Amino acid sequence: MAVAMVSTAVEQTPTIDEPVYVGAAVDSLHHHRVRYNPEHPPLGKLIIATGVAFARPHLDAGFTGDQTALGRHVLYEAGNDPWRLMLCARLPMIALTLLFGLVVFAFARELTGPVGGAVALALYAFSPDVIAHGSLATLDVPAAGFLLTSVWLLWRARRRPRRYLPLAAVALGAALATKMSMLAAVPVLLLLAVLSVWYARRTHHRTPRDHMRSLGIGVAAAVAMALIAVAVVWATYLLVDPRLRWTPTGPVPAVHGLRGLAVHWLPFPEAYRDGMRLQFGFEQDTWRGFLLGRRYLGSLWYYLPVALLVKTPLGMFALWSAGAVAMLFMPRLRPAAPYVLLPAAVLLLAALDGARNLGVRYAIFLPMFLAVAAAGLMAVRRRWAYGATLALVLFTAVSSLRTYPYYLPYSNEAFGGPSRTHLRLHDSNVDWGQDLGRLADRLRERYRGERIWLVYKGSGVPSAYGIHASDPRRAAPDEVRGLLVVSDSSIAQATGRLAALIDGSEPIDEVGHSITIYRR
Repeated sequence: MAVAMVSTAVEQTPTIDEPVYVGAAVDSLHHHRVRYNPEHPPLGKLIIATGVAFARPHLDAGFTGDQTALGRHVLYEAGNDPWRLMLCARLPMIALTLLFGLVVFAFARELTGPVGGAVALALYAFSPDVIAHGSLATLDVPAAGFLLTSVWLLWRARRRPRRYLPLAAVALGAALATKMSMLAAVPVLLLLAVLSVWYARRTHHRTPRDHMRSLGIGVAAAVAMALIAVAVVWATYLLVDPRLRWTPTGPVPAVHGLRGLAVHWLPFPEAYRDGMRLQFGFEQDTWRGFLLGRRYLGSLWYYLPVALLVKTPLGMFALWSAGAVAMLFMPRLRPAAPYVLLPAAVLLLAALDGARNLGVRYAIFLPMFLAVAAAGLMAVRRRWAYGATLALVLFTAVSSLRTYPYYLPYSNEAFGGPSRTHLRLHDSNVDWGQDLGRLADRLRERYRGERIWLVYKGSGVPSAYGIHASDPRRAAPDEVRGLLVVSDSSIAQATGRLAALIDGSEPIDEVGHSITIYRR
């Protein structure tokens, strides 16, 4: 997994979101302030900064602009090496992703033994989605990993609550300080804290009064856990700026109703609460979607289940399902079901209600939690279970290895593999701007000297990689001759002039399963 992530990180150019996070990290290093990208808390960007600091990035003191312009400036205009800077930003996330794999292993081993731990770790390590997003300087994997760590520590708290509940609270605070979407799981984790304390205090001869006392202590422990998590969030903001300066760089939407009250009363820094307002504002926007070849406006509640069906290895999907059933119905594993399945289910329901149908990364917690659940098959204690599990793990491994190094556009064999993903999904499922460098290499190797027309969906600057092209949408159709290069996400959403240009062109090549080259 480490080899796959590092070698992928070396080859890929910045995806759409990464420059914003890297720019915010560099700004915090230079100015020690929370200013850019307030819609996400600082912890993930602080982790990125630990790697970026080794690149000693430059930032013009007089820079003015929004967070998108900041990312472009840091990577391409301030004299930094974008390849080196991006690798330094990604390496801390890769290390963190590997550490979360050890959490998956430890959690599953405690439930089902060392063989079950090995099964869970294998599913995690070969997950194309975890490899793809764990090798990027983004926030989805660390937020989900911190939450999984908190749940694992809550499980351990069933035996030693005084030791593990504070650690679980710190991990929960880290999740909340990385992505606000983790807030949906907070009520579940606090209930699990009560459950863990109640279990730790149970005896064979308990009176109703003892039950009530245990319940009261559990509630007190959950409150203490919530306070520690809140303190961790405050600490991340204080670490960036001890003076907690905060002035929005743009308009912050007003949030009314229950959401507005919740934002107002949450005991977080003002920057955090403004970030929540921005996130709620995004949910009010209308986004373009693409699913199974169909373009649409808005969101579909079944988008994520279908996208997960396309992008999850078939063997992994089978093991997830069988493991979840075993966890629900086997008496030995049933106590673990609320810990493993309930947080994932709540987060999935919250994601289904989201307005942005932009990728399975919004459910990246599933390959983590369900890898632990899949280990439940090892509790069956039947030869057929061992044999079937081994066969499905090997099937998953082969499917994952075959897609190397193109993990972002992965889809399973039932849907034609990574070369066909762009026909069914778009954006971070297939084409997130990661192949600009590979495109530059391809054009130099095969099409040197030809006229290039480019429609690129990403945050990279083509000229920085030696690609000098024109936008075909700004020229008369009869002038667009030579090579027409289009990102597959742009093809999925193509209408009007671009659609006509594509229809009148012949596809001759593809790059990374995310960019198509046509000849006109």
